[in-house]
Amino acid sequence: MAIVDLWYDKSKEEVLHSLDTDIQKGLSSKEAEKRLEKFGRNELEVKKKESLLKKVIGQLEDPMIIVLLIAAFLSYVSSGFSDWIDSVIILLIVVINAIISISQENNANKSLEALQKMSAPLAKVIRNGKLEHLDTVRLVPGDIIELEVGDLVPADARILSSANLKADESAMTGESVPVSKKDVNNLPEDTVLAERKNMLISSTVITNGRAMCVVTNTGMDTEVGRIANMLISEDENTTPLQQKMAEISKLLSIACLGVCIVMFVVGLLYQRPVLEIFMMAVSLGVAAIPEGLAAIVTIVLALGVQRLVKRHAIVKKLPAVETLGAASVICSDKTGTLTQNKMTVVETYVSIPNTENLLLTIGTLCNDSKLTIINQDEFQVSGDPTETAFVTKAYNNLLDKNELEKNQPRIAEIPFDSERKLMSTVHKTDGGYRVMVKGAPDVLMNRCIIDNENRKMMTEKNAEMASKALRVLGVAYKDIQKIPENLVSEDLESGLTFVGLVGMIDPPRQEVKEAVQQCFDAGIRPVMITGDHKLTAVAIAKELGIYKNDDLAMTGVELDLMPQEILEEKVEQYSVYARVSPEHKMRIVKAWQANGMIVAMTGDGVNDAPALKVADIGCAMGITGTDVAKGAADMILTDDNFATIVHAVEQGRGIFSNIKKSIQYLLSCNIGEIITIFIATALNFHQMPLVAIQLLWLNLVTDSLPALALGMEPVEPGVMKQKPRDSQKSIFADGFATSMIFYGILVGAITLAAYWLGEYVLSDPNIADGTANTMAFATLVFGELTRAFAVRSEKRSIFKIGIFSNSAMNKAFVVSLGMQLAVLFIPFLQPIFKVQSLSGLEWLIVVTLSLVPLIVSELNKMISYRD
Repeated sequence: MAIVDLWYDKSKEEVLHSLDTDIQKGLSSKEAEKRLEKFGRNELEVKKKESLLKKVIGQLEDPMIIVLLIAAFLSYVSSGFSDWIDSVIILLIVVINAIISISQENNANKSLEALQKMSAPLAKVIRNGKLEHLDTVRLVPGDIIELEVGDLVPADARILSSANLKADESAMTGESVPVSKKDVNNLPEDTVLAERKNMLISSTVITNGRAMCVVTNTGMDTEVGRIANMLISEDENTTPLQQKMAEISKLLSIACLGVCIVMFVVGLLYQRPVLEIFMMAVSLGVAAIPEGLAAIVTIVLALGVQRLVKRHAIVKKLPAVETLGAASVICSDKTGTLTQNKMTVVETYVSIPNTENLLLTIGTLCNDSKLTIINQDEFQVSGDPTETAFVTKAYNNLLDKNELEKNQPRIAEIPFDSERKLMSTVHKTDGGYRVMVKGAPDVLMNRCIIDNENRKMMTEKNAEMASKALRVLGVAYKDIQKIPENLVSEDLESGLTFVGLVGMIDPPRQEVKEAVQQCFDAGIRPVMITGDHKLTAVAIAKELGIYKNDDLAMTGVELDLMPQEILEEKVEQYSVYARVSPEHKMRIVKAWQANGMIVAMTGDGVNDAPALKVADIGCAMGITGTDVAKGAADMILTDDNFATIVHAVEQGRGIFSNIKKSIQYLLSCNIGEIITIFIATALNFHQMPLVAIQLLWLNLVTDSLPALALGMEPVEPGVMKQKPRDSQKSIFADGFATSMIFYGILVGAITLAAYWLGEYVLSDPNIADGTANTMAFATLVFGELTRAFAVRSEKRSIFKIGIFSNSAMNKAFVVSLGMQLAVLFIPFLQPIFKVQSLSGLEWLIVVTLSLVPLIVSELNKMISYRD
């Protein structure tokens, strides 16, 4: 037996010979067992799952997790191995993050498991010359199988014989309607998947007719197996946020180590006790690490995810929502994503005036779909999409298919045949019988009695509708007195009266056009990638505004001839890709990524799964989407609404902005703490402005609730009028680091000023009564709390956005302020935190200095960002 790569380019005799099988007898049981051993079971492989221990170790390799563990150890050491509360809190953060990450990773194989579930449990197979029902996993190349309406195709197969065969391949090819299949020989080698008429694809569904086929490929060698292999081989992409957090983790690790070493060396130079300087260096190391940052980022993302659920989007991986906010390209499938996935009659044209009802009546009766009336305002139509479009249009014109069939029952029929391209039914009428015919307009007109003027008019109208990418059907009839004994097409389908034309299409979703425009306003390029025909795709893309005058469209065949490096150079010129395969979709996504773009990919079919996975963020449709697509995606749109993506982009941009605010706030505060301790050590203060327990306390008070509240800031106006951020840029670019360092120095300066005033102006410098230390401690905490309000917006004044517009910030401020005041005023807490009561003047100095960061920030906004 010679297994070949292609089967559709050969005759059925060549295929049977290559597979060494017999159409009548099939394979023997002995031969089938040999082939089963050779080719393996007809099922898909699943990526080997990691053990729980390996997953836990993998989590510990994350730089941020390592930093958190170091912080926990340093915190414990700095307390003299007695205070373990902070260490436990930090370790809890690590555990929570690990649990979240591992639970997300458990979804990694869902798409492949869903592919496996698509296989039919049994298949009708000819073995040893007899028809048997066999488990599909035991099918092998060369098996002869029979298929009929409703069957799931169990493996890739070559059609040997068929009758009125149609298959729904939308999940694999993107074709919006079931496609006709038949035994044809020697298709060209470059025939795309959607046009291989003599092949059936594993896991697709037979919607009409019956067939006898020979299995050509099983398991991982099938078309769906190739998709599964792509899902296995493609590694998960790290999101822009994950990359930025890794960058921050690395910098913090270096900074922490550096600060500790410098502090230790400086202390030794001043001949301070080794244990004392070691403890201070460790305390400063703890201050240098915002140990709550990872948890805050996770919580901010989780809150954003909750908001998106209310907007019909389910995010499976927390960083994905932020990634969508960085998207610069959205590659969207057409069928069911940009369109309604429902064929709809959008245009009719009659040759005889005032006969539209006759046109719809014929189209509805010459029709195998079913109409179900649910109530006065609701109905359902099931069947072939083209035929359901007729019935729906008729019902909306007050023509009930069920009533029409009662009045004109079907007596006989000649089913649709792809060769003659017509369908005919005969119905009983009051005066005899009426033959009703629908089909290809050019074929049908040749069977009609029609004058040249009408023929020309109808031909021109047919061409006009086709140019709009409409699927056009003609409708005709004739009245007869009796039904012929032999229903022959040449007799029954001749001498007809041509009634008119019906144009239908899978129309765009109403809200998508506005969403596409919003994408352009936000600097996001929408691109259509579909398995449908080029003419149809371009027409829809033009209507939605995706396809502009200077844009280009490309087919899968043309894409095959273009090297990847050329595609990467020219990818920006193309807005539409038609008749594409799964590999094509991946190539397009990767071409955009090669140009530094963050790519979002939407889709619903099995054929979309590899591209959904390789994209920076995959968005699957929740209603029409297959389980495979949902498993491979990062986000699921529960309303199948393209506009939901735009809302998610807005939320994603807002979330990243809020995360930056939290990082800006946390690091500037920590820089202030470092500056305070470092300068005090460098200048050899006889006592430190802050002690170890105060450093740990202020981290708890200032690094948690206010930073988290910043993550809950509402999305600022105009965010969707900005271009997507450059994902390659450091998070510290565009003045972020400068601003952070400036305000960090400012916070350190006011703390040192408070200490200096308390130590050298208001108190006797020779008496260490704790006043200076208390003033420095209070100023640093209150200064950081007021600084949180300043960070709420980079450009807009706190008075413009509203002081009380973020209720979470107000609550965080009150709670944190209350905690700090408790430490400063409650007598039994004062000795624990090494503080004492302050006078009115000392409090006035503390409050005045604490407001400096907020005042400076507001003045800067007023000068730099006047609006």
